[in-house]
Amino acid sequence: MNKDIEKILIDQSGLEEITTRLAAEIDRDYKDTGRPLVMLCILKGSVMFYVDLIKKINRPVEMEFMKVSSYGAGTTSTGCINLHLDLKRDDYEKLDIVIVEDIVDSGRTLSMLTALFRDRRVHSVRTCTMLDKPERREVDFTPDYKGMEIPDEFVVGYGLDYNEYYRDLPYVGILKPEVYRRNQ
Repeated sequence: MNKDIEKILIDQSGLEEITTRLAAEIDRDYKDTGRPLVMLCILKGSVMFYVDLIKKINRPVEMEFMKVSSYGAGTTSTGCINLHLDLKRDDYEKLDIVIVEDIVDSGRTLSMLTALFRDRRVHSVRTCTMLDKPERREVDFTPDYKGMEIPDEFVVGYGLDYNEYYRDLPYVGILKPEVYRRNQ
């Protein structure tokens, strides 16, 4: 374990169970739609979860990416959503989109993205998150697919970062508070 990690919250086998279960739920819901299923990864934090998830989906999927941020340097959301890389398509009305996110805190990012795709007249849009922190919710938002509900702790690993570090850890762990407090 990394010396900056207070405790491992989800180990590799737990992550495997989450991706397997969520892929089965998505397979069930999109089994025979006849429409393209677009799995939309929100960069960067979701990449590891996204790749493991789509490998387990048993129907053809299209891979797309967006880059959205609500965090500056540090541990708290700015409350402002910045769209850095958008998804531009001409066939929105024919698509089923599942937005894949690493973690839902305030709910603002996925709420905004869901509204954006509804405005673009996507046939259907749902959300999938590896982790959910409902204690931090600032808007009325519930993800359609949820890997695991977690306590209000600062977590890193498996794509989740603190100032771009710890993404490469093969588990999700709670970062020791002294690590981020010394940089505030």
